[in-house]
Amino acid sequence: MKTTFNRRDTLKLGGCMATAGGLAACQTTTNATTTEADGLGKDRIPLEFNNPRWNRDMIVKIQGNTIPEKEKYGWYGGRVIGTRPGEVDKHLFDFEGFSVARMLPLGDGNYRKVLREVGFYLDKDTGQILETYLNPYSGERVNVVPIANDPFNFTYTEFYPDPPRYGGLNTERPPRRPYLLNWRDFGDRVLMYRDINLFYPSALQPDEWPRESPGAMTRVSEMFSYNFPKAKLQDPDLTSIEHMGVWNRITPWLPWMLMDQRLGHCVYVCDFSGRDTWDGIPQQIVDAAAAIDPKYLEAPTEDYGPNLSSLETYKLSETPAPVNK
Repeated sequence: MKTTFNRRDTLKLGGCMATAGGLAACQTTTNATTTEADGLGKDRIPLEFNNPRWNRDMIVKIQGNTIPEKEKYGWYGGRVIGTRPGEVDKHLFDFEGFSVARMLPLGDGNYRKVLREVGFYLDKDTGQILETYLNPYSGERVNVVPIANDPFNFTYTEFYPDPPRYGGLNTERPPRRPYLLNWRDFGDRVLMYRDINLFYPSALQPDEWPRESPGAMTRVSEMFSYNFPKAKLQDPDLTSIEHMGVWNRITPWLPWMLMDQRLGHCVYVCDFSGRDTWDGIPQQIVDAAAAIDPKYLEAPTEDYGPNLSSLETYKLSETPAPVNK
């Protein structure tokens, strides 16, 4: 699935689309024998899974490109499942979007990732972007609100950063920990796992947003599994490591579903990839992002903020729905 998108043309038309590591690393250092098949010379980077600096260097190449002038394109797509107590889960709709990231060097090998991202909800049968949706739980037709986050930035050092503040709503500050990710060595391939689990006051409080709110608190978990050819992690000449993987997210009902604080939640079951080109991102997603604002087709060139979650962004762009009588 390759897009015919030309970013320069689209920009002219338009105005001229989250970490913890708890398991022990499966291996300390790997020095594999050089072979002609892997395409590398005699110099290879050892896989130092228990070295915080090596972990930082790898995640910078995975999440972006160490050359600041170059961008990294993240695609994600899959389905959204509704789950409620006492009944079978429902495939509600599909989800697809992308991010564009840039790495800004901070010195001493540290980087600040600056990123914009969009996400769109799709009809599960036709694949077309939804503008309205017939909620199967309420029988009500509701307006669909896409995700458009600008920015969502992150600093990579030899230590885990604090969790996102989300406009000051999340005050959790865990002890400082060395930046060690969860790696699994499978011969010619390597897997890496990253999880994030958050529980903080909701941006959409029930007294002001009775139909949209998940309640007084927001509980969100995200689970990532990355898949790499081992040779890419060991190649000293790469400034960016392309990859693919699986992303799952457990989140409250989406606010635009107007669930009136019914019990239950959504589960995202998605694939993702990180590429150095736009290849694989469907044209309708690119066009929809450009229609929101052409800026979403480029990464920021400087650091600014604050980072806001999609719920905080929703609060800024929407108004509370009238209460049903």
